[in-house]
Amino acid sequence: MNADRLKRILGRLPLHVIVILMVTVWLVPTLGVFITSFRTRQAVRESGWWTVFVRQRTPGQTEYEQACASCHGPHGQAIPAADLSNPEVVADYLKANRLLPMLRKPVEGQPHVQDAEWQALIQDPSRTKEALDALSPVSQYLGTLSNPDEAAASQFTLSNWIDALVGYKGTATYQEDCATGVSQSGKFACNARDLLNPEGMARAFLNSLLVTIPSTILPILFAAFAAYAFAWLDFRGRAWMFTALVGLQIVPLQMTLVPIAKLYSQLGLQSSFLGIWLFHTGFGLPYAIYLLRNFLGGLPQDLFESIYLDGANHWTAFWKLALPLSVPAVASLAIFQFLWVWNDLLVAIILLTGNPVLTYQITNLIDPKGGNWHLLTAAAFLSMIVPMIVFLAFQRYFVRGLLAGAVKG
Repeated sequence: MNADRLKRILGRLPLHVIVILMVTVWLVPTLGVFITSFRTRQAVRESGWWTVFVRQRTPGQTEYEQACASCHGPHGQAIPAADLSNPEVVADYLKANRLLPMLRKPVEGQPHVQDAEWQALIQDPSRTKEALDALSPVSQYLGTLSNPDEAAASQFTLSNWIDALVGYKGTATYQEDCATGVSQSGKFACNARDLLNPEGMARAFLNSLLVTIPSTILPILFAAFAAYAFAWLDFRGRAWMFTALVGLQIVPLQMTLVPIAKLYSQLGLQSSFLGIWLFHTGFGLPYAIYLLRNFLGGLPQDLFESIYLDGANHWTAFWKLALPLSVPAVASLAIFQFLWVWNDLLVAIILLTGNPVLTYQITNLIDPKGGNWHLLTAAAFLSMIVPMIVFLAFQRYFVRGLLAGAVKG
């Protein structure tokens, strides 16, 4: 028995390894984007997101250990009368130009700094600028010793999310800019109205919802009626029409963008939500009808014959019987259509230029030099939230949807 059980475990091992690798491939980048979205601009520039799991040396720590740790201790508490972890003691020396004069003063007739290299640097008047540059990280580290909680928190921030939501691309942050009382170039009011800034992700988020929700509901609604007709109504040319419908799935939407854009321009639908709803509905219908028709066609014929014998018409059969039974196929189709429209970029760029969606607005956050990666991570994760929620909420229907199109009608 033990040998058989061991064989079964070893036989499943490759499958488990493959599953773990697939989960890791998807989870690690997502985790990296999420962590980076909360890191400061400086932290993003200096190190990778994985360094948050490793204790990092604070800027100025090496210089402090060379010049000061031998007397003051690694945490600055070795001399009670000069406790460097006390904010009141170091308050006047958090700038290099204040710290240098103090270090030049002797302590009990001895040089303040015992290290020969540092002592020569500090005491030489001709090297004052060099000394100030060298002491700048030391003074910064003194602030870390006196306020370790603030130093730890300074590596993480919510500013990336706020800047991405309002579309702020300044050298400072939106909060810092508004704190001065003068927003960047006068473009922001520093209140809730900034969330509707056309360059922000919040406005783009609303635009994506306005595009995706109707573009998901409309093709499913029309496809349900058409699928029932193809499955249970007998009319001339039904087989040929369904064959043509299946063939339309191979038509690439890219080849229709220019003609439809010209048509929309003539009809006044360019850059309108109605235009893009109609476009996504038209190109979503062939697959939607194909999937739902095969699912409905696979339902037992006796059910429909029974409800017809009870006096029900086609509308009652569709509404009371066919639609409730096709919930798995409808839910899986909703997942496919929602994700496709939400992640669409090409159609939105061409047909909805005046109302940018998330996929397009993300690219606008990049500055001319290719920077602002700290904003891109927050914006990217913001665009991922809704698809993740939709998929996790309806994931039990996902496999059923894949199989629904394979049901023999």
